[in-house]
Amino acid sequence: ATMETENKTQTAAEQMTDRDLSEQIKKVTKESHVRAENTELMLSFQKGQVTLQQYKLLLCSLYEVYQALEEELDRNSNHPGVAPIYFPAELARLEAIEKDLEYFYGRDWREKIVVPTATKRYCHRLRQIGKENPAFLVAHAYTRYLGDLSGGQVLGRIAQKSMGLKSSEGLSFFAFPGVSSPNLFKQLYRSRMNSVELTEEERNGVLEEAVRAFELNIQV
Repeated sequence: ATMETENKTQTAAEQMTDRDLSEQIKKVTKESHVRAENTELMLSFQKGQVTLQQYKLLLCSLYEVYQALEEELDRNSNHPGVAPIYFPAELARLEAIEKDLEYFYGRDWREKIVVPTATKRYCHRLRQIGKENPAFLVAHAYTRYLGDLSGGQVLGRIAQKSMGLKSSEGLSFFAFPGVSSPNLFKQLYRSRMNSVELTEEERNGVLEEAVRAFELNIQV
């Protein structure tokens, strides 16, 4: 009988985890995640063959995306769906990207950057939900920031090596000085995400948005 009870409690615990937004996002974006790891750019990273041109274009896109994402998070920072996952001091990327762009393009980088159409679509979506449905921002924040935190150090080293950069200048995007332990921070972030009160409808909306966030990222 004890075995049975143990099994029951285990499934109860598992069901609790299944209710976790972070776990559900992970589940619904599994396939997209694999595709995201196999884009041309990510394969270049994996082979250690990132070109300066590729990296500069990536920075241009990241600049636009993070500008949109961070402005919308700032504007909605008191929203109940955003407040728990609002960590500008630890996560904000915009200033770091601006430093990197200045390093590669010079002082007048704003005049020189090129923004692909796919990136504009992504930004448009971020602005749209920031205005109409801020609760969906968590899907994008999770996809971008936790992805960056997970891969940041490794990708930064690969980029430095493949482009033959002597120092970490131009690679600020990959560094999170406000996060002493990426793994602990990711745990904290996930538990904060899971604490957000969502109706069934909102939750499904967030899950759909997470899949969309991956798709938009893949197109960039």
